[in-house]
Amino acid sequence: MRSSTGTTVFNGARVGARAEVRINGIVHLRTVLPEDAIVPLGWIAVGDPAEILPPHEHDRIWAIQQTLDFPRHVFGVERPPLGQSINATVMPRYAKSLRRHLDDKLM
Repeated sequence: MRSSTGTTVFNGARVGARAEVRINGIVHLRTVLPEDAIVPLGWIAVGDPAEILPPHEHDRIWAIQQTLDFPRHVFGVERPPLGQSINATVMPRYAKSLRRHLDDKLM
């Protein structure tokens, strides 16, 4: 994979050989980006298989993201009802899990 500044690859994503994620490109949670794919500047790859969409396609992106179930996959909790937040439940847990990497070293 080749990536540029500001790219984001979420938990459980798989990026194929020679795929390229350009500046501010996103490969979303549990997304499978095939070999030789290109995620253009600021675009989002989402789903399995990946759909590569411009950011203004929010409704289409969200429809796919919901099926990938970020809260359950990453934090092990149900998505809260509309208008409620999972932050009080997941942020302490997330901070604790990141603490494991406090002494990580670059190789």
